[in-house]
Amino acid sequence: MPGIIGRKIGMTSIYSAEGKALPCTMIEAGPCVVTQVKTQDRDGYEAVQLGFGSKKEKNTPNALQGHFKKAKTSPKSALAEFSNFEDLNLGDTVNVEIFSEGEFVDIAGTSKGKGFQGVVKRHNFAGVGQATHGQHNRLRAPGSIGAASYPAKVFKGMRMAGQMGNKRVTAENLQVLKVIADKNILIVKGSVPGANGSTLTIVK
Repeated sequence: MPGIIGRKIGMTSIYSAEGKALPCTMIEAGPCVVTQVKTQDRDGYEAVQLGFGSKKEKNTPNALQGHFKKAKTSPKSALAEFSNFEDLNLGDTVNVEIFSEGEFVDIAGTSKGKGFQGVVKRHNFAGVGQATHGQHNRLRAPGSIGAASYPAKVFKGMRMAGQMGNKRVTAENLQVLKVIADKNILIVKGSVPGANGSTLTIVK
């Protein structure tokens, strides 16, 4: 599926033709440079590797410096592979114009990390009982987890306290509301994972 790499700018709202305010996200999508073309004969599958953003040469490993020089481009901060691109060669540029208003895209990014959280915040538990009858510290506790002498273990997947966020998340079927080609801006309806300034991959 053709796609592009972008950077989340932030959220705003625009008005629809009916005068309804629509929450939307602004994304700086591209321009991306083709840094590698993978073929069935050489790599076992067909894909196009795109590079986005800029990176200092001193912070780029020598192997990657050679990789970018082969494509005749400067070091890039983000790389991603996409399939079903046609007629692209090494060093070509892909920009936001591959998208059109009204179509739907999938956007993947790393969600905001929120550290170690309890079950009330992490899984929307209600807590245990009320702050009466001698319960002084149970309001946000998980309560029983159901294990006894049988099965004598805690089953995997039990909803408990732990690290929240900082995971790869894909928001599916987001509608493209506007494409501003001269500024490489893509405006999609709704929210996308990640903090402002984080890297995203947008796929048709």
